[in-house]
Amino acid sequence: MFSGIIEDVGRVEKIIREKDNLIFLITSKISKHLKVDQSVSHNGVCLTVTEVFDNSHQVTAIKETLNASNLASLTDGGSVNLERSLKLGDRIDGHIVQGHVDQTAECVEIKDDNGSWVYTFKYHKPVGVGIIQKGSIALNGVSLTICDNKANMFSVAIIPYTYENTNFKEIILGDMVNVEFDVLGKYVLENKK
Repeated sequence: MFSGIIEDVGRVEKIIREKDNLIFLITSKISKHLKVDQSVSHNGVCLTVTEVFDNSHQVTAIKETLNASNLASLTDGGSVNLERSLKLGDRIDGHIVQGHVDQTAECVEIKDDNGSWVYTFKYHKPVGVGIIQKGSIALNGVSLTICDNKANMFSVAIIPYTYENTNFKEIILGDMVNVEFDVLGKYVLENKK
């Protein structure tokens, strides 16, 4: 479990293809504190650390993960939002994020809002999950609040701190982000079936 509060923005140092899998070597400030077998959120995707070096770590994304997320579009030198899993007893400053990406969404508008930014995204595969005004959503692992929602589109407001300390500052029109809908909303909808 994660909270959606990003600890560091890592850099992709190397990508190795191994059959249908991609192995990522990531450099970050938190890498030296990781251990093999730990779960770490990479752009909102929960991945297992397979190797740790001085200031980098390695993870593997399998075909299913690559098909459901934006990890296949990462390139050498690209950025990735990182968060270590929660410890029991920690405060949850964001919301409960599982690291299980539901789908991707395309950035269709970025509006400078005089001190903040409003990003609008379009998602193409309705999964029956309700997005509600002022509800929670995780985009590339970042816990955010919905500020506007329409059919297959939603907007989030980004404060300067989040803009500077995540990979949101690198998102441009047409980029795909990983989306994890609010787990509580998913359970409510599942129980209504």
